[in-house]
Amino acid sequence: MATQLAETLDHLEPVHLTTANLARLEPRPGVYELYLLGDRVYVGKADRSLPERLEKHRIKLSGRYGIDIRDVAFRCLYVEEDLEAAAPEKMLISEYRRRDPNRRIVWNTNGFGNNDPGRNRDDSLVKVAHFDAKYPIDLNASLPALGAGIREMRAYLESVKFALPFTFRYDKSPATKRDLSSSSVELRGGPLTPRELMWEAIRGLPTGWQATALPGYLILYRENRRYGSALAVWRKEDGEVAEKRLDAMYAEDGDSEGASSVYSDLQLHFEPLTLEEGTE
Repeated sequence: MATQLAETLDHLEPVHLTTANLARLEPRPGVYELYLLGDRVYVGKADRSLPERLEKHRIKLSGRYGIDIRDVAFRCLYVEEDLEAAAPEKMLISEYRRRDPNRRIVWNTNGFGNNDPGRNRDDSLVKVAHFDAKYPIDLNASLPALGAGIREMRAYLESVKFALPFTFRYDKSPATKRDLSSSSVELRGGPLTPRELMWEAIRGLPTGWQATALPGYLILYRENRRYGSALAVWRKEDGEVAEKRLDAMYAEDGDSEGASSVYSDLQLHFEPLTLEEGTE
């Protein structure tokens, strides 16, 4: 069966991972492969719907620094639902390893398919080889406009959660209910970046909240906390929003080499974040 799956896929040409190409697929179970610049990097399966699963990958990859979504392609096969227990994607991986033992399918072993690890794992130090370290979230990506006007903080954060191409988790505990219901954000028109979205959230919330960009996702909690793998943090200092990025956080501790020890290839470019004329 593994050989049949691989041979059938061999006859298919990978196509770009675009919404137009995904729209041509039927919502059926199947197996798929992702390619980056022509190299097979991931083999996966969709238990219910290939286009739904691949769309999640498309969104995730479109918000990553170091990846151009135009360089990502896929090919796929429908499989019968009763093949799910047979783990067809594992069959394919084993077949490819048999063909070429020295060639790794890199994203199957570096955490690419992981979901939100949850609050208890936010402190985990991300390894250099991890997908999120190699392709961290793009804090400067241009996102669709959320619209102009004043929004209650809770509604704003839900809009941000929907707009971001990666996980955004914020504190919804009973202790923060008052902060979220009594705070608001005044948005100008036009697209915003993830950095600007976090800046606006911290500006609207009471002092004591912290937004943190981790390699694979954003979090927002009432805390003053140092995360070993943080790319940037936003807090209020003396009533003004302050943003600190990776190298600045390490410099505070006198560890100028600390950042490169974890993110040896990371080159995030931060320009001073300024508000448009007419805003306070």
